[in-house]
Amino acid sequence: MSRRVTLVPGDGIGPEVTEAALAVLEAAGVEVAWDRVEAGGDVAAKYGTPVPEAALHSIRTNGVALKGPIGTPIGGGFKSANVTLRQSLDLYASVRPVKNIRGVPSRYDDVDLIVVRENTEGLYSGLEHRVAPGIVESLKIVTEAASLRIAKHAFALAEREGRREVCAVHKANILKLSDGLFLECARRVARDHPGIAYREIIIDNCCMQLVKNPAQFDVLVLENLYGDIISDLCAGLVGGLGVVPGANLGDGCAVFEAVHGSAPDIAGKRLANPTAVILSAAMLARHIGEASRADAIERAVAAALADPANHSRDIGGSADLDQVTRAIVTQLGDAPGSGTARLGDVH
Repeated sequence: MSRRVTLVPGDGIGPEVTEAALAVLEAAGVEVAWDRVEAGGDVAAKYGTPVPEAALHSIRTNGVALKGPIGTPIGGGFKSANVTLRQSLDLYASVRPVKNIRGVPSRYDDVDLIVVRENTEGLYSGLEHRVAPGIVESLKIVTEAASLRIAKHAFALAEREGRREVCAVHKANILKLSDGLFLECARRVARDHPGIAYREIIIDNCCMQLVKNPAQFDVLVLENLYGDIISDLCAGLVGGLGVVPGANLGDGCAVFEAVHGSAPDIAGKRLANPTAVILSAAMLARHIGEASRADAIERAVAAALADPANHSRDIGGSADLDQVTRAIVTQLGDAPGSGTARLGDVH
């Protein structure tokens, strides 16, 4: 029996890459009934918000969503749709697995880490105001409740995934109260998980250590802004945002999405790399109890990208979206339990 899941195609290249992911899910035999909703910059003028209540209601009802990228104006315009979704649905944990894919060009070949980012507060609380002409104040909010639950999420994930260590990333040497509270909470949770090693690292040293030797890290837990920056840095270690999946998780809802932007300059040109959203769809499949099919999708992606002929422009090749998608679907064709994709949806 198929599971009902919300689909948010998004802006720019979003509809293209999400349709590619749907074709791959179908080829893997994952049965999903899609509830398509509108959200993003393209609908902000229509509804007065980039995230209409109908979209939020659908995600709350279904509990699971696959989301394409949504553009956000810089320095003005509407509030980030991504932030709105996370705060409205209390998707407090951003989880980004970062791992080398055989065949994808990278400076490293031994990266296998997970970034766990607190998603609802910090400087992304959006509490800003003008104090006086030429002076703006932004408030960084750190609470015990949010810090404890993200630390608990990181340690539970580490235990579930058989990971060896959780590393808390901070700037408590300067931000002694806010980041100090974050560390205090992480330490309290660490004491309840003696089987998982725990350490701490200052954010600037973490950046340096990541580019020197990323293999030393396993699970990183960070507050919101640090997590945003570090997760993209880590993606760069394995080939870029086009090959890294992501999930935003809460106690009642889970939204799976590619972590790259909407790339309006190539929208409709079939040039986007669908790999990140396809791997995000694999995470979704695992979340709804389709672990074996999720594994099959991940193996198919690795097998397809092992051939440089299937590399898109962002990773040094010339393959278009359809070629990459077909290569992955082809790898799934003989997999046990796989279905048949409707390739008519992949032009």
